[in-house]
Amino acid sequence: MKVYLMKYAFVFPGQGSQFVGMGKELAENFKTAKEVFQEVNNALSQDLFKLMIEGPENELTLTANAQPALMANSMAVVRVLEKDFGISLKDKVSFVAGHSLGEYSAACAAGVFSLEDTAKLLRIRGDAMQKAVPVGVGGMAAVMGVSFKDVQALAEACADEDNVCVAANDNADGQVVLSGHIKAIEKAVEIASEFGAKRCIKLPVSAPFHSPLMQPAAEVMARALMQVEAHDAQIPLIANVLAEAITDRKEIVKRLVEQVTGSVRWRESVIYMKEQGVTDVAELGAGKVLTNIIKRSDKEMNAFSVGSAAEIEELAKNL
Repeated sequence: MKVYLMKYAFVFPGQGSQFVGMGKELAENFKTAKEVFQEVNNALSQDLFKLMIEGPENELTLTANAQPALMANSMAVVRVLEKDFGISLKDKVSFVAGHSLGEYSAACAAGVFSLEDTAKLLRIRGDAMQKAVPVGVGGMAAVMGVSFKDVQALAEACADEDNVCVAANDNADGQVVLSGHIKAIEKAVEIASEFGAKRCIKLPVSAPFHSPLMQPAAEVMARALMQVEAHDAQIPLIANVLAEAITDRKEIVKRLVEQVTGSVRWRESVIYMKEQGVTDVAELGAGKVLTNIIKRSDKEMNAFSVGSAAEIEELAKNL
């Protein structure tokens, strides 16, 4: 009889997964989770946890709040696994990865940055990304039903000397996000069907993330990352811009800077996990966005979300 050994990757959600009420059940069930939220509050000199559980939603959705809030929620799950269930992540998990801001959560889980520094970095990142481009100048659009190559061709058709348009997030087969100047994005929505797209929808975001227009934010992050203590990753981290694993602290910092203007190569990251023998992918924190993307991308991989007390308990049993 064959025995199949499970090989785990832990992944961490990006912006858009936040919701009012996140973290409440964790804090009610685990003192450890409560301590994580308090530590993040202290780092930011703000009652972020109150905003997470009470809203208002429009304030939680602000980039500068959503980014550290999502990380705090993910790290509460990580710390509960470690402290309450005695799970050593570096012994049980083969890889960590995160979508955009989630890469910071992954780095924190892998021991690259302290929780306090990660919260501060994400506050700086959120502010810098919001300020990089004036509201109304840039935008993003999701293109459905065509390959990444076709979306790249669409982006090139919409860009010109004055307007940037790039494929920013390669999430899955048939789901790619464009980013750039609003004029180019609106043109993409108009002509996407000519490139075979089933749909092209403008996204409700306030800035053109993961495009060259974010260069001012990349420069801010380069300076901010030089100010914090970084360690080699205890668990190999699959970098967004590489779609392969790295552990060296200097390279992780370099790739986090590149990530601000570079593409999130998520589809390729999932392929990389599969090639490395990963069988199970746990999305730690809020929502099920990455879980659903992975399920659509690879029917054989067991992807699931872990955000509640019951889900943490179930994962701990299996680990």
